[in-house]
Amino acid sequence: MIEIKNLTKSFEGFKALDGISITVPSGSIYGLVGPNGSGKSTLIRNLMGIYRPDSGEILIDGSPVYENIEVKARIAYIPDDIFFFHQSSVKDMMRYYRGIYPRFDMERYEKLKGVFSLDENMPIRRMSKGMQKQAAFWLSMCMRADILVLDEPVDGLDPVMRRQVWSIIMADVAENGTSVLVSSHNLRELEDVCDHVGIIDHGKMLLERSLSQLQENISKVQIALPEGESLPEELDILHQSATGRLRTIIVRGEPSAVLSRLQECQPLFVDALPLSLEEIFIYELGGADYAVKEIVL
Repeated sequence: MIEIKNLTKSFEGFKALDGISITVPSGSIYGLVGPNGSGKSTLIRNLMGIYRPDSGEILIDGSPVYENIEVKARIAYIPDDIFFFHQSSVKDMMRYYRGIYPRFDMERYEKLKGVFSLDENMPIRRMSKGMQKQAAFWLSMCMRADILVLDEPVDGLDPVMRRQVWSIIMADVAENGTSVLVSSHNLRELEDVCDHVGIIDHGKMLLERSLSQLQENISKVQIALPEGESLPEELDILHQSATGRLRTIIVRGEPSAVLSRLQECQPLFVDALPLSLEEIFIYELGGADYAVKEIVL
């Protein structure tokens, strides 16, 4: 289990993380989402022990991470910008990681060689960005880590390879209880794989719930009301739009309860629609104020 408690981190007076707390249950995939500059990458670098927190705790199964070699040996990290030694090949990096990670699995390395179809002797610097990401996954999945931390993990991969990579990750979660923390702007993809989601903004946690709880707490409803009828004032409406008499409203609340309240208005038509993680993200960050604005040029 990953536990981050009241974490703060500042850079030259700018507070990048402001008392943020996160819990990633064992054997789960946790999606960390937020706008650019919200503190996602800073949080990950603190989790990896690259940065020293100003205050707060970062624990893996109760043990601190910073300068803890035994704990770090249980974590695999794939950053957005892949690191490798300048002249190294995949085989060179494999030998390097095998000396660091005690559970590095050579049998798995050989099996995955056919999945990624890379020349293990080619210098990584000569590979495309997508090929470098494949090399990073190939090596990371052989470390047999208990914790997998991913920052924009599938950026640059083609759709087939994205599906292949997620299939390997999800198999590790199911079979070995691997815990995965993934930061990504691809919310549609996170929606397919995550058990839990945390939304952060300006270095603070806005909300942290299981994906099912998150979807149950906000409702998207289309409704047409009789002439002169208005929506109940007590509804916590985050956003609404209209096409003719048909309104689409985003309401905080469980769908069945919201529909029951709306039925009292004797609507001409009412229906609850599925709400995507992308829509939840937008409206939790401030509704229409965060939505795409029309600009006349």
